[in-house]
Amino acid sequence: MRGEIVIVGGGAGGLELACKLGRKLGPSKVTLVDSRLYHIWKPSLHEVAAGTLDVHQEGLSYQMLAHDNGFSFVYGAMTALDAPSKSITVGAISTQAAEQLLPERSITYLRLVIAVGSVSNYFGVPGAEEHTISLNATEDAERFRLTLLRLLTVAELEKARDRAAGLDIVIIGGGATGVELAAELREASWVYAAYGFQHLQPGRDMRITLLEGAPRILAPLPERVSVAAHKLLGERGIKVVTDCRVTEIAAGHVSDKEGNVYPSDLCVWAAGIRAPEFLSGLGLPVNKGGQIEVDSLLAVKGMPGVYALGDCAACVDGNGAPVPPRAQSAHQQADFLLDVFVREAAGKEPLAKPYVYRDYGSLVSFGRSTSVGSLMGSLKGLSWFVEGFFARTMYVSLHLLHHRAVLGAVRTGVLAVARFLIKRTTPLVKLH
Repeated sequence: MRGEIVIVGGGAGGLELACKLGRKLGPSKVTLVDSRLYHIWKPSLHEVAAGTLDVHQEGLSYQMLAHDNGFSFVYGAMTALDAPSKSITVGAISTQAAEQLLPERSITYLRLVIAVGSVSNYFGVPGAEEHTISLNATEDAERFRLTLLRLLTVAELEKARDRAAGLDIVIIGGGATGVELAAELREASWVYAAYGFQHLQPGRDMRITLLEGAPRILAPLPERVSVAAHKLLGERGIKVVTDCRVTEIAAGHVSDKEGNVYPSDLCVWAAGIRAPEFLSGLGLPVNKGGQIEVDSLLAVKGMPGVYALGDCAACVDGNGAPVPPRAQSAHQQADFLLDVFVREAAGKEPLAKPYVYRDYGSLVSFGRSTSVGSLMGSLKGLSWFVEGFFARTMYVSLHLLHHRAVLGAVRTGVLAVARFLIKRTTPLVKLH
């Protein structure tokens, strides 16, 4: 199997690059490789976990996107790289009954782009990997949702006999993922109570605790955003503990360095990320966090024809600043490589100007009604604090912009209207 430009990873950056290149160059030129059959925008996984977003309605089929955008799709995970022969190995696909659906395959390339995102970094905390759920992918979010439903059912039955019964949820990590999940769970808890969990009083019986090791939540964002977020969580009855260093996680509780113990029926790890471990075994230059080292043109150091973008890439941009692992970084890098490859295909001079990251600010969702965040101005260091309905509208628009990149403006508009109508005829949370 052969592809001129092979992109491994169908996340925000990799998929946008494949769609935009496919529309310009065609399926014989562009190939996308992914270990899953459908795409979910990763920043929305907290909604999938809370049950307020149905993954089966939200998911976009890679095969459909390949057909509509003019690229080829290969189903499977990248398992090996042969740089001298410019080829990668894609692993076999089997059913749960160990029946092989697709054999191991080899794909040659002229240009390879690695965009496999990130996974959770447990920092060696005992019990973290065994006793927590991390929202790395759709299956993690679905596992959390189904576990939540089961525990809510148990708590509802116990409540009839024991007034103190309830559900303790601990979220470790006060970054955007942890904060958004906490807020979404609180909003969803009132809906669950209305849909049959009649003995549970959501604000009292679904107890949510957010643990953060830094002095404040949302530490990378401006302090005003952090303060507003902390206040909104408190108003929703969510307990926030800062300067909390988790030392051990066991079945049923979480312990910190001060000796405090937090009851936990369901625990989420959202305290850090690292690049997938398999990258370290491909012969690529990686840093301590497993990220692939790239130059300011996003080319992998010492590996001709190989590029990397997004969370899995350790990039220092043209201004000498490290690029943060954010969705907007992957989006910008995808557009940068799009220009590089289109110019190359047209026989133009190679792009000499390095990639420069532009921070447009950050927004954090607090459910259907409000968001908070900061927007960056055109002048360096200038930012505006935003909150409420305006911030929420801008947050939703980010998702729509991603859809427009992969579906086009007309289909994105139709899809937005269709989802609005569907939500009027289906439960506000997924109950099955």
